[in-house]
Amino acid sequence: MLLVLKFFALAYSALLPVINPLGSALMFLAVVGSVPPGQFRYLARRVAVSMVLFLLVFEGGGAALLNFFGISLPVVQFAGGFVLAAMGWRILDQKESANEQRPSPGTLDEKVFFPLTFPISAGPACIVVTLTLSAHASRNELVGSVLAHLGISSAIVAMGVTLWLCYAYAPRISQKMAPATVQGVLRFVAFVLLCVGVQIASNGLEAIVKTARK
Repeated sequence: MLLVLKFFALAYSALLPVINPLGSALMFLAVVGSVPPGQFRYLARRVAVSMVLFLLVFEGGGAALLNFFGISLPVVQFAGGFVLAAMGWRILDQKESANEQRPSPGTLDEKVFFPLTFPISAGPACIVVTLTLSAHASRNELVGSVLAHLGISSAIVAMGVTLWLCYAYAPRISQKMAPATVQGVLRFVAFVLLCVGVQIASNGLEAIVKTARK
């Protein structure tokens, strides 16, 4: 039981800063735009569940999946960083009137996985962290490994609940802010996302170059 709690705390504390539920909630709000509260809560729940399943796949067999396709972690960082940067630039460059448009439910449903789940909720940094935690858990003996993976999986589920709460209540937070302030905050978060994407891509490129020199 102590091993489960240990890996739960380790995984939750490691995933919290890279997922950043509060910051991601603002990006979620920027992409979804103005929709009825019920539709917003529905999307928040679907994205949270999708993120949990997405990370559980990488926790359980992500390393094998990447090996099957011959993809290395630096390449995931490099490509994923560009995706994040492009997403940040798109939101940063969009017109204010775009946020006033009300997307149709079908259009929003198509965005549940991309870009709302990946890369906004769980980006390439989350994949790297999850794969690292999974590899660390597998170093234990059989029973210890199972308990460690159980702790990591529980932390992922708890992170999904945290994300859902932040996403579901994001409109209430924005309603208490002036429209100009909301636009300014969204632009700032988009710029940060752009910078984070460039940094992740840079780290991936650096790792690729170091590997090529060996």
